[in-house]
Amino acid sequence: MSSQFARKLNLFDATMIVISGIIGSGIFINPYIVAQKVQTPFLILAVWIAGGVFALAGAFVFAELSTVMPKVGGQYAFFREAFHPLVAFLHGWSLLFIIQSGATAGVAVAFAKYLQPLLGFPNEFVAPLAIAILLGLAAFHALGIKPGAILINVITFGKTVAIAVLVIGAFVLTRQSGITFEPMTPPDLKGAGLLSAFFAGLVPTMFSYGGWQNLNFVSEEVKDPLRNLPRAILIGVVCVIAVYVSANIAYVHVLGASALAATETPAADVAAKLAGPWGAKAISFLIVVSTFGFMNLALLSAPRVYYAMGADGVFFKFLGRLNPRFQTPTAAILLQGVLASLFAVSNRYDELVGYAVFADWIFFALAGAALMVFRRTMPDAPRPQPVPFYPLVPILFILFGFGIVMNTFIADWKNARIGALIIAFGVPVFYLWKRFGTAKGEKVR
Repeated sequence: MSSQFARKLNLFDATMIVISGIIGSGIFINPYIVAQKVQTPFLILAVWIAGGVFALAGAFVFAELSTVMPKVGGQYAFFREAFHPLVAFLHGWSLLFIIQSGATAGVAVAFAKYLQPLLGFPNEFVAPLAIAILLGLAAFHALGIKPGAILINVITFGKTVAIAVLVIGAFVLTRQSGITFEPMTPPDLKGAGLLSAFFAGLVPTMFSYGGWQNLNFVSEEVKDPLRNLPRAILIGVVCVIAVYVSANIAYVHVLGASALAATETPAADVAAKLAGPWGAKAISFLIVVSTFGFMNLALLSAPRVYYAMGADGVFFKFLGRLNPRFQTPTAAILLQGVLASLFAVSNRYDELVGYAVFADWIFFALAGAALMVFRRTMPDAPRPQPVPFYPLVPILFILFGFGIVMNTFIADWKNARIGALIIAFGVPVFYLWKRFGTAKGEKVR
């Protein structure tokens, strides 16, 4: 390594990273997918509340892990120390080829699709615009972490306030509510079918809630990490839960369950009902800003994992070097931008989301298992914010994660199969790299 990371992020910066990593395109688009899966107002809200509960459990898990193992790369470091370098490598491999590249590309496509009617350019320019913004942001983040953090702060604060205005306006300006609890469940869904539909609704919900782990990727760049890392994670996730549940109550209140399921632009439809065409344009602009903020963070945080892989000798060595002037993993950032751009060529938001959620929750569940390993192997490590009700919370988090993964095999066999094959392909790559890719005398950690 040619340099060291600089600790430039304070508590506010860290909290904004958590919030920005979660609030992207999901809350503006995914509610219609949830409504299609579960159909009734009661179940729609139940799914988003349940998602918030599990997101909070995940926040507690990562808050404790952040102080036990405050190392660059987040989950990569957790898995390397708790299990085996192979598990850590598979996480980084999946992040690069499925999770982060897929999620970032999906959000870039959403960004371009919402920008298209505002600027009036042809539909065939959607994918090129998504690619251009991804590559441009990658170049921007190669110049240092603090400029990107400042941009994240401004965008995140602005979009959170704008969502709050939309929610308040929904209740002030709409008197007849679409919220009804009769029937509570769809007549055609019972037993295992109802449970499967609920989990299917949780897939896009947890894609929307996912992102609290982004702060762990940059833990070596946070000031006073033992204090600020767990606080930022918990504060950020609680704020997002309040925003998401409130927004979905507003969607159902204004549109009703059936209209929500019938539109791919629920936030824009609510704004149009409240303020006409100008309201729809305003919310479209908000979505553009929000998705831009998510892409901004994605290209700032995940490349730190590829940097750690390169530094450990399990991936290209040049990825494990910092730019001596800007103290950033420039090569890793540019690699992420290029791969996300290749994913964006598909121009399929739903498929990209499916890939990302399936793989992400495999490793979220393993993070819960890593916490339990560290409780045994590192009992004296600092834990200023331990997981409450241990071991119940991490066990439930693990079971929930694998429940989402298994249900994806049932409800979305194609995407689950492709994702599983990509992850499995990482196993021979790891051992071949270990055998032939490291320099003579260099050991894989």
